[in-house]
Amino acid sequence: MGVIVQKYGGSSVADVGRIQKVADRVAATRASGQDVVVVVSAMGDTTDELLGLARKVTESPARRELDMLLSAGERISMALLSMALNARNVPAVSFTGSQSGIITNDAHTNARIVEVRPFRVQDELARGKVVIVAGYQGVSYKKEVTTLGRGGSDTTAVALAAALDAEACEIYSDVDGVYSADPRVVDEARRLSEISYEEMQELAQAGARVLNAQAVEFAKERGIALYARATAGGPGETIVRKLPPRAPGSVAGVTSETGLVLLSLRGGGDVLGRLLLFLDKGQAGGKQLLFRHSGPAETSLVLSLENLPDFPALRRGLVTSFGDALELREGIGAVSAIGAGINAGFANLRAALQALACSAVPCLGVSTSSFRISVLTEESRVSDGVRALHRALIENEPG
Repeated sequence: MGVIVQKYGGSSVADVGRIQKVADRVAATRASGQDVVVVVSAMGDTTDELLGLARKVTESPARRELDMLLSAGERISMALLSMALNARNVPAVSFTGSQSGIITNDAHTNARIVEVRPFRVQDELARGKVVIVAGYQGVSYKKEVTTLGRGGSDTTAVALAAALDAEACEIYSDVDGVYSADPRVVDEARRLSEISYEEMQELAQAGARVLNAQAVEFAKERGIALYARATAGGPGETIVRKLPPRAPGSVAGVTSETGLVLLSLRGGGDVLGRLLLFLDKGQAGGKQLLFRHSGPAETSLVLSLENLPDFPALRRGLVTSFGDALELREGIGAVSAIGAGINAGFANLRAALQALACSAVPCLGVSTSSFRISVLTEESRVSDGVRALHRALIENEPG
């Protein structure tokens, strides 16, 4: 009997009624003769609500205690779903991340999975049970509870699928696959029937929230196809897998992110070294870095507030350490176009910049790679920027 891993996001288990519908779907999969492992996120906005409680207690909650708090959300979902399945006479058991053998490093609030030891999961599957696993969490080699960062339940699902040699890994959410842009922002967005690992990973890293970037990386390394589907059902889906390269210059999708901070610092290599050491000590990874030494040396670095659980403390430390040499600009966003060979020439970049200018979306910076064009802009203009890039690069492909 083959193993199917299904992951259900927060919107899919947002209330008891939706949990009951998920239980029906899981029960149907089990009745078809498959062993089923289900990974669940916290109900609805539970994680944000728990984080809000922490902020009311202290502006700077300790990362270890945040993990202890936030990991409670998924435990609620897993227990309720297990109860719903047992009430349907479908034997089920729920496990936390640590109980299911998810071993991580010790980077609290943004841990990475280093190993999966699914012995208890395998034992319960052999007993004919559906296994429900709390996503987004694990246990470090120091025996500490850890969480995996935004979208970490996807990573949990893919890691378990790899460890269990599953037939498929199905990711369920409130949308029926991956679109060329967020359909809530762009009316003309198109659902992609399939997309390569590399393009999906770039979309996720640039802000698309359908799948988690680390989960896609995990799937690519182990050759696991991902099926992105709507919990409500329907024929639509997107398959993420190894694909032949697209024609150079073709654009798969446009996405965006907000909550960015643009850090500018004057000074030579010694100042850059001090900055990087400071950020490492604060576990604050940068997204884009540019160092120039023509004339006065200057470093530009983009940080994401999503990865900075204590930005106020980090900001105070930066000001204290670097004084007038430092400039921080908040309220920044980015719009990105993704596609294999997108920068084979400059046609896409020219079209992107022209489209943004015509829509009066300010360009505060540009970065490119073989898969991506990203433009920094004001956070308030991000949606306009997404629509402009989608029109220029997907609806009206540049020549």
